[in-house]
Amino acid sequence: MSTFRDLLTSKTMLKADARKLAIDELEKLIKALNEVLAAEKAKAAKKEEAAREANIRKINKLLAETGLDPEDLKKKKAGKRKTATKARGKAGKRAKVKPKYRLVVDGKEHLWSGRGRAPKVFQAHFDAGNSKESCLIESAGKR
Repeated sequence: MSTFRDLLTSKTMLKADARKLAIDELEKLIKALNEVLAAEKAKAAKKEEAAREANIRKINKLLAETGLDPEDLKKKKAGKRKTATKARGKAGKRAKVKPKYRLVVDGKEHLWSGRGRAPKVFQAHFDAGNSKESCLIESAGKR
């Protein structure tokens, strides 16, 4: 009969050696292997739990040394300060910018923040020789 390690590396050898055993012997072998497996799993679980507890003790010791409380580790909300991503919200939309320029053409009011490419109506106004300052909204200019 082959060594146990040889059997583990080759299914063909395992089958060949298993055919030499009676069914009741195979069942006993399987039962014994399952018991060994269960014992090894329990041992590994105990080892993991011991390591986890050791890590918890280590962390608690560090907390005590630094004068921190576990509650201090919880993420606290920042004051009233908003970051750009918070201002945009979950969908990634940007906050509206107040218009800086106003232009009335044919009785219709056109507004522009001054950011990005100028709208066609403003561009046509500028191309006609007018300046941006001529469209400036009074309150927007005084900051």
